[in-house]
Amino acid sequence: MLDILVAGGGYVGLAVAAAIKQAAPHLAVEVVEIAPEDAWRRDPRASAIIAAASRMLDVLGAWQAILPEAQPIEKMVITDSQTGDPVRPVFLTFDGEAGAAGEPFAHMVPNVAMVGALLDACARFGVTVRNGVAVSGFSTGEASTEVTLSNGEQRSTRLLIACDGVRSKLRDMAGIKHIRWEYGQSGIVTTVEHERPHNGVAEEHFLPAGPFAILPLKGNRSSLVWTERTPDADRLVAGDDFLFEEELERRFGQKLGSLRVAGDKRAFPLGLTLARAFVAPRFALVGDAAHGIHPISGQGLNLGFKDVAALAETVVEADRLGLDIGSLAILERYQTWRRFDTFRMGVTTDVLNRLFSNDIGPVRLVRDLGLGLVDRMPALKSWFIGQAAGVAGPGDPRLLAGTAL
Repeated sequence: MLDILVAGGGYVGLAVAAAIKQAAPHLAVEVVEIAPEDAWRRDPRASAIIAAASRMLDVLGAWQAILPEAQPIEKMVITDSQTGDPVRPVFLTFDGEAGAAGEPFAHMVPNVAMVGALLDACARFGVTVRNGVAVSGFSTGEASTEVTLSNGEQRSTRLLIACDGVRSKLRDMAGIKHIRWEYGQSGIVTTVEHERPHNGVAEEHFLPAGPFAILPLKGNRSSLVWTERTPDADRLVAGDDFLFEEELERRFGQKLGSLRVAGDKRAFPLGLTLARAFVAPRFALVGDAAHGIHPISGQGLNLGFKDVAALAETVVEADRLGLDIGSLAILERYQTWRRFDTFRMGVTTDVLNRLFSNDIGPVRLVRDLGLGLVDRMPALKSWFIGQAAGVAGPGDPRLLAGTAL
C-alpha cells in the first residue's frame, strides 16, 4: 500500500511529492500524470517564482538546477493608460530586495527548467513518477483510499493529493463544492524577442481590457501575460504573427526596439475559482485544484507552492508523531493554514481586476492617485515588496523560509 498518491505531475504535484519524500524517506510516494512522457518539454511558457518559493525549491535541491535559466526581476514598473496613448505615465515602481541581501523578490523561470529540476529531485528522493495514467475514480475507507487508475489498475493509499488543475475532476469526485465566476477575459501567453536588453525590468500596463504584463527572460526575450476580452483574445491568437505583432507593438511600445513572436501563442480563459473545502478524509486539494485566481498579481503558481510547504509540513510532522497522515483531524491543520491566505488573495486579485480593467474616468483618477501615494511612501512600498516576495514570517511554513523539515 502507498502512503501518498499524488494525482497530477505538474510543478505543484512534483514539488509536494519531493518535499514530503525528502523529509520522510520511508514513506511510499507515487505521482501519476495523464500527460505523455516528456510532454512537459514542449511547454513554451515561463512563470514568476517569488523569493519564498525559490527558497523552498533550494531546500529541495532544485533551485541550483533552475538558476542558470532564471532571470531575476530587478524592478517592477506599473502604468495606467489607454491602448493608444503615445506615453504611458509611470505611477508606481518597485525595486529592491526581499529579505536577504541581494535576493530579488522574484525570478522568471521557463516552465521546462522548473519541471525538469523537480523531476530530478523526485528521482533523487525515490518518488515514483508514472506518465500516461491518471486517477479515474476512488473510494475512501476508514484506513485507506482505494484508487482506480485509467489503465484499470487498483492502488491503495493512506492519502490522495489532488493536483489536477482548476477544473479538477477529483475535487468533484470527493464531493467538494466550489465557487467560480468567469471574467469574460482570456490571458494570452507567449514569448517575444526584442532588439534591446530589458535590464531585468518587468512592466505591467493597466489597459481598459485588462493588465498587460511584460516579464523579463534570459537574453533579449520577454514573456507576455496579455489580458484581453475573450473574443478579442481568440481572434488574436488565431491570426497570423504579423497582425499579432502589430497589436502587440501598440501595447508593448518601442522602448525595446522591434519585436518578434518567438513561441506559441495560447489563450486561457480567466476566472476566480475557490474550493469550499481543501480537505476531506484521506484527501487534500493543492494548487489550482483548490484555487484559481486572476494573473494580475502573478501569484497563482506561488499560492500553489505555499500549499506545498504547508501540506508537506503537516504530513511530515504527523508522521513523526506516529499519527495517521490521512485523517481529517490532521489534514484540517493544512486547511486552516491555507484557506484565509487563499481567500484573501482571491478577493484581492478580483478587486484589482475589476478596478483596473475599465476606462471609467473617475475610477482611473482614484486608482492613479492611490498608486502615486504608494510610490511616495517607502515604508509602504517595502511592505508591498515583502508581500509580493512571500517572505515568511512567524507561523508560516518552514520551507518558505528556506528551512528544511
